[in-house]
Amino acid sequence: MFPQKPEKHKGHEAERVLDCRSSDSRQSFVMHAAVFTPQQAYQHCLHEANRHYENFPVASRLLPSALRAPVAAIYSFARRSDDWADEGELSDAQRLAGLDAMAQAIDEAAAGRADPEDATFVALADAMSRYALPVSLFHDLLTAFRQDVTHKRYADFGELMQYCRCSANPIGRLLLHLGGKAEARKLALSDAVCSSLQLINFYQDLAQDYEEMGRIYLPQDEMQRFAVTEAHLAERRSDGAMRALMQFQYQRADKLLRSGAPLGRELSGRLGLEIRFIINAGARVLWLLRRQEGDLFSRPRLSSKDYLRIAADSVWPKGRSGG
Repeated sequence: MFPQKPEKHKGHEAERVLDCRSSDSRQSFVMHAAVFTPQQAYQHCLHEANRHYENFPVASRLLPSALRAPVAAIYSFARRSDDWADEGELSDAQRLAGLDAMAQAIDEAAAGRADPEDATFVALADAMSRYALPVSLFHDLLTAFRQDVTHKRYADFGELMQYCRCSANPIGRLLLHLGGKAEARKLALSDAVCSSLQLINFYQDLAQDYEEMGRIYLPQDEMQRFAVTEAHLAERRSDGAMRALMQFQYQRADKLLRSGAPLGRELSGRLGLEIRFIINAGARVLWLLRRQEGDLFSRPRLSSKDYLRIAADSVWPKGRSGG
């Protein structure tokens, strides 16, 4: 459901060799110039998305064709920023400096002055101009990535939701802006969907986030209330206290997802289909998590049967059930 990180970004070479596959020609080509036109930049972003983002090919086929390239550019920005926050052996100061450089680059792109050698920002400059995408949403994403560097614990659910406001909600809002559907009600529904999906992602990555990044995306006050300590995560302990805490988290995420689910029915065409698919996939993962009481730290895997159900519920919606 969520795109995976791409391979390490290698920076700018004097000569770029790209294997970009156009949806029309399906032919590879080699580009020796270091300057991207908007069309070439979009093709580069699509190529990278389809190579490196595990779920992007599914999403790209569901989206309206005109939106696939700008969505790929947005994902490219998000993944590169995420890599600054997470990847490599960098100091916190270096990570924050890299994210500050991304902030400067997005401002330059918004002003029509994107680095012509950087495909991501050439594509984003065109998308921001063409679709009136608010640059503030990109800065919200960067705020979340900076927080990944500096903030490893969350005192309460309100603090965690503030993180979701910056880490997840901008993606849904950008998609609505791309589709010309950024009315207040739809933006609010989208925020509920995106925040719930972010929470679900936290719940399926509890062990990985703790072991690899030292992060805990469970409210500290609720851990204390349910008598759960960091030792539960360090030891992957699935005892009664941990089960009670996680069932409480799952129930709240389910309620939040249900509150935003009408968005999928209010959007028509392929954009509505895309949103319904995302909502139903998130609901199915949550359904599997709630039944995983023996091992709360294993990541659920959607089967072919699960995907068939998700697809059917998305094409013929009957309301969000998740079960």
